Amino acid sequence: MHPSDIRHLLSVSTPALAPDASFAIVAVSHPDEGADRSVGQLWRFELDGAGRRHGAPRRESGAARRLTRGISDSAPRLSPDGSVLAFLRPDARGRAQIHLLDPRGGEPMKVTDAPLGVGEFVFSPDGSRLAFLARIPEPGRYGTVDGIGPDAEPARRVDSVRWHANGVGWSIDRSRQVHVLDLPSLDDEPEYPQAPRVGTGSEGGADGVRGPAESDGAEGADGAEDASPAPGTVVQLTEGPDDHTALAFDTDGTRVLAVRDRLESDVRDLRSVLVAIDAGTPSSASILLEEADGLSIDQLVALPGGALALLASEPIDGRDAIAPDRAVWLLDPPSGSASGRPRRITDPEQLELTSAGPLETAGDRVLVHELTRGRIHLHLVSRDGTTQEVLGGDLEAHGAAAVSPLGRAGEVVVLAAVSTPTSAGELVQVQVPAPGESDADAARALPSAPRVLTDLGADLRACGLVAPRELEVAGRDGHPVHGWLAVPEGEGPFPVILIIHGGPFAHYGVSVFDEVQVLAGAGYAVAYCNPRGSAGYGRAHGRAIRHRMGTDDFADVIDFLEGAIAADAAEHPGRLDASRPGIMGGSYGGYLTAWTIAHDHRFAAAIVERGFLDPASFQGTSDIGSYFGDEYVGTDPADIARQSPFAHVGDVRTPTFVIHSEQDLRCPLEQGTRYFAALRRNGVPSSMLVFPGEDHELTRSGRPRHRLQRFAAIQDWWEQAFSGRA
Repeated sequence: MHPSDIRHLLSVSTPALAPDASFAIVAVSHPDEGADRSVGQLWRFELDGAGRRHGAPRRESGAARRLTRGISDSAPRLSPDGSVLAFLRPDARGRAQIHLLDPRGGEPMKVTDAPLGVGEFVFSPDGSRLAFLARIPEPGRYGTVDGIGPDAEPARRVDSVRWHANGVGWSIDRSRQVHVLDLPSLDDEPEYPQAPRVGTGSEGGADGVRGPAESDGAEGADGAEDASPAPGTVVQLTEGPDDHTALAFDTDGTRVLAVRDRLESDVRDLRSVLVAIDAGTPSSASILLEEADGLSIDQLVALPGGALALLASEPIDGRDAIAPDRAVWLLDPPSGSASGRPRRITDPEQLELTSAGPLETAGDRVLVHELTRGRIHLHLVSRDGTTQEVLGGDLEAHGAAAVSPLGRAGEVVVLAAVSTPTSAGELVQVQVPAPGESDADAARALPSAPRVLTDLGADLRACGLVAPRELEVAGRDGHPVHGWLAVPEGEGPFPVILIIHGGPFAHYGVSVFDEVQVLAGAGYAVAYCNPRGSAGYGRAHGRAIRHRMGTDDFADVIDFLEGAIAADAAEHPGRLDASRPGIMGGSYGGYLTAWTIAHDHRFAAAIVERGFLDPASFQGTSDIGSYFGDEYVGTDPADIARQSPFAHVGDVRTPTFVIHSEQDLRCPLEQGTRYFAALRRNGVPSSMLVFPGEDHELTRSGRPRHRLQRFAAIQDWWEQAFSGRA
């Protein structure tokens, strides 16, 4: 794979699935070097609903057509009856706005005009409303007043331990609020620009979000304001400094449910507040769960009968969320004036759930994503906690929809967006018969064989992909280390590069990975694994390095490197040149790379990218500095120094390339610049590359031209390193 082949990394959004499972709509996107951005449109796929049980997976292409032609259309959602499609499209300022469209096609109707764009949104059960989240700027900021630019805005006063967010910037002056929109009819006549009229004036618009149907000073025929909002009118339901997330309607559509993330004055608290807001009455929130209830809520959805399903964890002391005990919780409808205590129905020690995709209902069951050994599988969870795997195998499901079509007696149709070893995005359909009461019924209720409906990875496969070898290596203390080794085609000898993932509670998976494929395409063998601290191997594995960073994780990556080289040598003697390997990693991977080269000097060169390098300064600079370092390395100065790569930078002798982004607020730029300056002061051969305008997500969603520049610089560094010129 050549770096320019990232244009073939076609990703697929969570599908919008029709209630009768007859069609689905997804956003398909990819990086485009010419546009220097990710581009994509909505596609409609016709589904026949026919499944096949107990056989091997088969590849079938459903009839598909491009439904929209925007530059970056995303997040499709269908109304409950399937008659209206809502999606996000950037406006002229590049800010995402909700548009409506007949799912059969036509001209989209723009229905929001949020000054900073719209985020998450959901339909009401009857399809007449949308609830959505949008950041509301303080008056005078972010272009809300003509002529006042960023440099002329008033000073910001900070009274919280949080004030900014990676990918956002300052956040305390643009909190995320809940809004509701009464939908206009798709058959309504369009709004027209009004020509000037002699003898009338206009006044400035309101702060906050407005719908296109709203007009300045709109009044009824008698001069009084309308008593109820007209279709297309946006009503802001919440206000204040706190953010809101995880949006849902209750089952009767009268209340909007949201998670309120309160700003703390002194100590970070990861626990959530769950609120219910009357959908027609601003500032009418009632609290269903407080921080004292102990849950950190990622997602929520309403179930038939009024219960809520929550994807949530219980952070220890409200702060320790390392390897979170994420599970499905049920909150029953309130009896009287108060809600009861939610009850956990899945076991986090048996089913490691992830928020990689949305929580979805399928009749009376909930569809969840399980992370296991580099795979993300789908399970249906019943109210009694019974789970059923509906999609497994060598894939990672990043979003799925499920419906129980009328007339099919409890059958569930699941449509998933997945990545695989040879594709960044495909659609897979599974049919799940209604559960039975007897063992014989249960056997007949097995899911159908997955039907792969697309072949979006064809162009990527044509570029020439290396198939990584999956390995499990016994570490020095007997602990198994799971990972992969990718070796280019040919006899070699190939230099070896060890790469380390971020997190640390993250994972490398079975999906095609551009970092690995580009290095392999350039003639390097790549070893990569999930050391202790990673996700997908149980909570004990994930928590093993708490207050012990640079111990078991360091041993695991070194042991895997040595074990992978030995395993390859047993079958292909001399194919790998293991004399002086390379090492690289980003974020926590940057931490462990910097730690490793201070303690092991076998490496020809290293790349430390967007690293967590100095826990001491991380506290006041990172958007997660108020708790991340405290929980992972502790608060005692001696503990911090013991686990700090910066405190050990004087031991580094390996030539090192430092890569960072100017707008990175997760691992701020100072982490990289100070580390680079220390290397230079100590006489270590080193170089630094800094990307303007990019944040922590450069390698995943940065500008395509920057991504290609990064790949070119990395390849040049490794060429110098392995030729002895670094």
